[in-house]
Amino acid sequence: MEVNPQLVKQLREKTNAGFMDCKRALTETGGDLEKAEAVLRAKGIAGASKKAARATKEGIVASYIHLQGKVGVLVEVNCETDFVAKNENFREFVKDITLHIAAAHPLYVAREEVPASSVEAEREIYVAQVKDKPAQVMDKIVEGKLDKFYSTVCLVEQGFIKNPDQTIKELLATKISELGENIVIRRFTRYLVGEPVGHESNAKPAAAVV
Repeated sequence: MEVNPQLVKQLREKTNAGFMDCKRALTETGGDLEKAEAVLRAKGIAGASKKAARATKEGIVASYIHLQGKVGVLVEVNCETDFVAKNENFREFVKDITLHIAAAHPLYVAREEVPASSVEAEREIYVAQVKDKPAQVMDKIVEGKLDKFYSTVCLVEQGFIKNPDQTIKELLATKISELGENIVIRRFTRYLVGEPVGHESNAKPAAAVV
């Protein structure tokens, strides 16, 4: 269904959730504002954005070696206090992130990191695929394909390997709600034995993505 932009705006004002999260929740609930808010709260997204501006100067760097030394991952995840950095729940979350990166091979933390040239190249391919469609339909199809592209290469938009129905962003929002602090997946590196030098995933620091 086509979501009314005014409804998206109202939901954002009530929950402080991101535009795309609000739009998805409204689509899922057929445009019902109260149900959409409940969906966001159930996923831990509502309210998490309020903490996004808080400084995250603590945290940990974690590693994971997979497939008997064939794949290695380093990830830095930040939080606000040393107390949370030592929390078992936080550390289990970071461990899950390393496992996910090893298995799912994201290239970036968030879509803001994807080079504009890569996005434009993808867009040109999708436009060529639907060039015979009416302009309005073509734009929607292209944007949908770009969202799919982002969900493939961006860590926070991927479905969590332990629960594909939940994105990493939703998992992150849940942990922020549980621990009461802002949490940022700052950067990661993934190495694969035999991979050409310079081709390893080495995501740059990202801003909070909730």
